[in-house]
Amino acid sequence: VQLQAPGGGLVQAGGSLRLSCTASGRTFSSYGMGWFRQAPGKEREFVATITWSGGSTYYADSVNGRFTISGDNAKATVNLQMNSLNAEDTAVYYCAARTKAGVIRYERGYDYWGQGTQVTVSS
Repeated sequence: VQLQAPGGGLVQAGGSLRLSCTASGRTFSSYGMGWFRQAPGKEREFVATITWSGGSTYYADSVNGRFTISGDNAKATVNLQMNSLNAEDTAVYYCAARTKAGVIRYERGYDYWGQGTQVTVSS
């Protein structure tokens, strides 16, 4: 299973950016997908997740109200709309997929990972 997120880029503070990620390869039963990020010198942290059954979403406090996660289980695609970006959002963003319920805010809850895409917010 490969997760690819070709988006990312450079944006000014206050601007918006949309990331998309698509899973491909062998068929797997996805319970949900999510996004994490890792800023320079920091550990990777949870950003947002979506559970396909019921469509429930969950966000980190730092992005709640500014970021919106969406997706399509049939297409194995997850998106992250990022608005009101600031310098603290600069990081490598990773999409991930999970095949089970339970842990959603930690890396151990996810089974497949993308390579990461750079998002840089200039002030």
